[in-house]
Amino acid sequence: MASNRAFSPRRHRALSYGTAAAVLAVSCTVPSAVAAISDPDPMRLSAPKPTGPYGVGQVELALTDTSRGHPWVQSADQRDLMATLWYPAAGGGGEPARYTSDAVEGVLDGELEQLGLSRDAVDFAGTRGNATVGADVASGAGRLPVLLYSHGFNQSRHQATAQLEELASRGYAVVAMDHPYETSAVAFPDGRVVRDTIPGGDSAKAIEEGVAVRVADTRFVLDTLEAAADGAEVGGRRLPRGLGAALDLSAVGMFGHSAGGLTAAEAMLADERIDAGANLDGSIGYHVGDGKWAASTERGADRPFLIMGGGRTSGKRHMPHTSEHSPDWRMFRAASTGASLEVYFEEGEHMGFIDTQWVMPQIEARLRPGGPAWERGVDASIGTVDPERSVAAQRAYITAFFDAYVRGEPRPLLDGPSPEHPDAAFIE
Repeated sequence: MASNRAFSPRRHRALSYGTAAAVLAVSCTVPSAVAAISDPDPMRLSAPKPTGPYGVGQVELALTDTSRGHPWVQSADQRDLMATLWYPAAGGGGEPARYTSDAVEGVLDGELEQLGLSRDAVDFAGTRGNATVGADVASGAGRLPVLLYSHGFNQSRHQATAQLEELASRGYAVVAMDHPYETSAVAFPDGRVVRDTIPGGDSAKAIEEGVAVRVADTRFVLDTLEAAADGAEVGGRRLPRGLGAALDLSAVGMFGHSAGGLTAAEAMLADERIDAGANLDGSIGYHVGDGKWAASTERGADRPFLIMGGGRTSGKRHMPHTSEHSPDWRMFRAASTGASLEVYFEEGEHMGFIDTQWVMPQIEARLRPGGPAWERGVDASIGTVDPERSVAAQRAYITAFFDAYVRGEPRPLLDGPSPEHPDAAFIE
């Protein structure tokens, strides 16, 4: 499958873009003449602070669906999943949550080398997010609408931390799922590490099979959360005090990056519990270049759906990546009967819709890698948009969308372009 690593050059924006798995990656090879750049004091990343009124709690969920395995792995007689749940939390002490797992850290270290940096240039192990592990639910948060997040092919559930923490700080319970055998690396409590085994490159067949598994993952996670809301244990453990009872499964949204965006569109066709969905720069189709469409491409969505895109289309035309120039998005929007919103970042790029948008600028500011490979990686993965403005705008529009269509609270920000977010254009 074409690389979807965080620093990869522009490629198909379907699932083949999905390898943003780690925070760092580039498919172009760094010339051997470029010496590895190291720092005597490895840097730690600093995730953008959430802006909502609540602190953020986090809990890891180990789940098992005994009813199915996986079409790519004959030996898999059950479906083991890992997910992370972020939620509005009470203040106070507690262990700060790690940014990522040891397994994903190893992937990121290797990708740093491809960019001419040393493997230990960034201290992923020491990097922390803004959440507290196992904190009590914020007492004033009330009932918590539930949002699901699906990553792109070869990505990880850890790579949308800025968006997930923001939504939790705004009063949502947000569940990010790993999809084993498509995730770059996922670690289980028993010590197993499962890596991606995607067959057939970026074939439409592999994408179709993978997305079908993801939709089943989504429905299983929703079933599990419903049981937790009724007091059941999750993966053999109780949720933090007050969290299960606070989950509001009558108000559910879903979003995802790259392949995760298509997953959201397909899951909405399969499960009426999902009230609204959002696609962050993913193709809505199995293989756009060959016209291999998904059911959602042709049927659209009968509930509200947001498309957020950036940069230019792949291929010779190299046009703005909007529904005006992308047949999959155009077909999807034309077929949709629910509210449809499209927001476009002209100076953005595909990997700018995950944490790569703030990670690369931090590395550049501290380590100053320079060189053609690094510069190509920056331009191709996050473009030239101002990173702080981009993160702020994405947070604002995603939150406003779910506020309006999951919570039912009108948000004027959705009415049209805002001077507060000059990088975001509305596509009618």
